[in-house]
Amino acid sequence: MNASDSIVIIPTFNEKENIEKIIRAVFGLEQSFHVLVIDDGSPDGTADIVKRLMAEEFADRLFLVERSGKLGLGTAYITGFKWALEHDYDYIFEMDADFSHDPNDLPRLYAACAEEGYDLAIGSRYISGVNVVNWPIGRVLMSYFASKYVRLVTGFKVHDTTAGFKCYKRRVLETIELDKIRFKGYGFQIEMKYTAYKIGFKIKEVPVIFVNRREGVSKMSGGIFGEAFFGVMRLRWDGWTRKYPPMPSN
Repeated sequence: MNASDSIVIIPTFNEKENIEKIIRAVFGLEQSFHVLVIDDGSPDGTADIVKRLMAEEFADRLFLVERSGKLGLGTAYITGFKWALEHDYDYIFEMDADFSHDPNDLPRLYAACAEEGYDLAIGSRYISGVNVVNWPIGRVLMSYFASKYVRLVTGFKVHDTTAGFKCYKRRVLETIELDKIRFKGYGFQIEMKYTAYKIGFKIKEVPVIFVNRREGVSKMSGGIFGEAFFGVMRLRWDGWTRKYPPMPSN
């Protein structure tokens, strides 16, 4: 068994152009990470590529959960979180398959949690300016001002509230009531961060450069941003009325 205390969760839908490359890039790092792919029934054969890699090279550190259809980013990650907790990983990562998140940044996120004592490390596009490459300007502005909007409405001080590149200590995911997370799209990213903040976990934003995908098709849509936009009001109401789980003692 190739031992690791860390698992990188990669949700996929039609990522045949990227999935083998991203897996090899993670496994090529000096630090040992395992990878869990959550595939939502990709008709392009993404899961078959993962199965081949598992059988031929990476049986002890590459894992796959196949789901029957496109069930949403949030539910994919919840499935992955539960799997990771059941398999006793201490550090659980979120990362996209399309190289918009640089695998070389994984050790930096890990260090923020494992060495600096933070509970949640966020790969932030906006903590040191706007670090986004090859996005259309309209999408950059939408993402940037969405995070500004979340900060304004909720009082939440994180700069990149919609970021999807993160490292959690297991105690964060053990404490958050995962089955009560409501948002399915990119609102999920805001809800998870905000819930961790309201419980009292220590959060650090680690500056990263986000690069728009070069291969495959983006899964973003106006509906995804709509859920995030209107859901923020609901999160703010929860912040006033909801009883959050207590911080764990250790």
